[in-house]
Amino acid sequence: MASNQNRRSAIKNMLAGTAAITASGVLTSFTSTEQDKQMLPDTLKGNINHAVCRWCYGDITVEQLCAAAKDIGIKGIDLVGPADWPTLIKYGLYSSMCNGAEINLTDGFGDKQFHAQLHKNYSEMIPKVAAAGYKNLICFSGSRRGKDNETGWNNCVEGLKPMVELAEKHNVVLVMELLNSKIDHKDYQCDRVSWGAELCRRLGSENFKLLYDIYHMQIDEGDVIRNIRDNHQYIAHYHTGGVPGRNEIDDTQELYYPAIMKAIVGVGHKGYVAQEFIPKQPDHIASLRKAVHICDV
Repeated sequence: MASNQNRRSAIKNMLAGTAAITASGVLTSFTSTEQDKQMLPDTLKGNINHAVCRWCYGDITVEQLCAAAKDIGIKGIDLVGPADWPTLIKYGLYSSMCNGAEINLTDGFGDKQFHAQLHKNYSEMIPKVAAAGYKNLICFSGSRRGKDNETGWNNCVEGLKPMVELAEKHNVVLVMELLNSKIDHKDYQCDRVSWGAELCRRLGSENFKLLYDIYHMQIDEGDVIRNIRDNHQYIAHYHTGGVPGRNEIDDTQELYYPAIMKAIVGVGHKGYVAQEFIPKQPDHIASLRKAVHICDV
């Protein structure tokens, strides 16, 4: 997930419009007819549950994104709340990572001063997520603000424990996102998979997991495949993004996503993998389609 400022900048600079829904020309090695055959939804292998983050396509409506996602073979839309769920239902899509309970990315469970507001927000949202038939609800540690690791863990446990207990009753999973503190989210505390895994151990519940954002973790710690294999039991969800820049996940960036996806499949992941890159190419939906096929191992 990007910062609010990054989202606004991304949305402002996006140029593709509704016409992008009928995107073509993704792979230059195919003619348009051959490409159409290659890109049909039923050509996807079924080993990855593909999703896409709504905020990356802010220049089109949720309905337009849903139509494009359905055409590509994507199963879920990330980071939408109750107002958009009826549109997802219309297109047979799942709300793969619900949001709307968080305050923001900096004021999270790592600070006691925010616990009262967060308890109110999550106490209201957890039953809504459950009633709609969804599973994952995002949360954040927030900024470090000078706290050492032990204080951050203790504060998070104190703030999250009653919400995790409520989540257990409703069969909802609270999912804390791992964000880099080097480039995009200075001072964010849950910035290493080891930090998040320790929090998972202390809470000791299958209803609290991590969102492993591959882009963020490549920046802060690298060794992506090893870290996924070593910590997969604590990970409920994955986000993609090209490094550097959080753009397309093709050969313009340093990560090799087919190998990463094979590792995710190899550890038995049954959740979703959501595309969360900011398209630079003029045809944003074509970039999304290509990314899904890159990840479809």
